[in-house]
Amino acid sequence: MKKAVAAEPVKKAAAAKSVKKKAAAAKPVKSVTKTAAAKSAKSVTKAAAAKSAKSVTKTAAAKSAKSVTKAAAEPESRTALVRRARRINRELAEVYPYAHPELDFENPFQLLVATVLSAQTTDLRVNQTTPALFAKYPTPEDLAAANPEEVEELIRPTGFFRAKTKSIMGLAAALRDEFGGEVPGRLEDLVKLPGVGRKTAFVVMGNAFGRPGITVDTHFGRLVRRWKWTQETDPDKVEKAVGELFPKSDWTMLSHRVIFHGRRICHARKPACGACPIAPLCPAYGEGETDPEKAKKLLKYEKGGFPGQRLKPPQSYLDAGGIPAPPLGAAAPPATGE
Repeated sequence: MKKAVAAEPVKKAAAAKSVKKKAAAAKPVKSVTKTAAAKSAKSVTKAAAAKSAKSVTKTAAAKSAKSVTKAAAEPESRTALVRRARRINRELAEVYPYAHPELDFENPFQLLVATVLSAQTTDLRVNQTTPALFAKYPTPEDLAAANPEEVEELIRPTGFFRAKTKSIMGLAAALRDEFGGEVPGRLEDLVKLPGVGRKTAFVVMGNAFGRPGITVDTHFGRLVRRWKWTQETDPDKVEKAVGELFPKSDWTMLSHRVIFHGRRICHARKPACGACPIAPLCPAYGEGETDPEKAKKLLKYEKGGFPGQRLKPPQSYLDAGGIPAPPLGAAAPPATGE
């Protein structure tokens, strides 16, 4: 009997020990199960989020494509085009309140000669070249009587110097012989002069005589086609098409603003779309760099903190932070940033 009683506690202790072992073994299993469940839930959540993001992206792309298709299917009306074009002009007027002709000149004769010399070169190079030319030949009479070889040497930096010498000496002789040494202010008279076309004539009329005119240079033609104001490529047709969108009183300043924008922001090869103030109005947005920081590095002239093209720019340009260009052979001032 005593043996049976003694064995009883031993059995109970063994049973308790067994229960503890089972409990200990069950805990890790339960913990592992919870971890697996959490991981599984997390995985499901990620998959769901990815699927949702993919779905949103697809929806956005579909909406964008639908919008583009709709825009293509519904061409801009004439009224909408006129409104958009005039709004662009107003926006540019705020961006470039100091827009001006970028050729240095003190009188109509100097502007006429400088404009002829600007063909196939930059206004900067012309501005660096003309001071010596005008110092030696200040009047049409002086230039008409010059030695062609001396004139060629003076204007050599502008390129095509032989053909340009012939043109500027020819127009100087015509001014002397037919107009009493004065530059005429009428389109029909200006285009009769050697080397003078409608573009040159409008530059002179608008900036020397205050008569409205549209200057269709490479920048102007390129931008108005990007903006879908016209698809014409012939300068005379571009001039007519754009002229019909604006009142005559806007023509001269419109030309300056568009050309300024083309030189500073809306470049031919790499337009700075991300830094463009009229991006929301531009059908060609996205052709260039759209990242704002990268686009900012593409800005030129005063927009990028660099010198402009005129050695003697208007005071309004200087007041707006513009930097004068250096004379021929001088080092350019360092960039100052915006």
